Amino acid sequence: MPKTKTRIWDPAEHLITEEDMAAYLEAALQEGDSGLIAAALGDIARAKGMSQIARDAGLGRESLYKALSAEGNPEFATISKQAFCD
Repeated sequence: MPKTKTRIWDPAEHLITEEDMAAYLEAALQEGDSGLIAAALGDIARAKGMSQIARDAGLGRESLYKALSAEGNPEFATISKQAFCD
């Protein structure tokens, strides 16, 4: 029997519209888990283009990736930058 090839599921690949992103973030907010919220924001940022969001927010791309990971600990100032409100 041949082996089935799989790959890691990436939510950012499925966040196409603003409505998709809003629904995804709303679901994360309803859970109330700060790590999940940060990860959801990171997924949304990747879907929109992390490099551009980092430039718009005046942050380094790597810093933004780290802050918006499930293990990250973003400060409110980081996640409240104008880039996330567009």
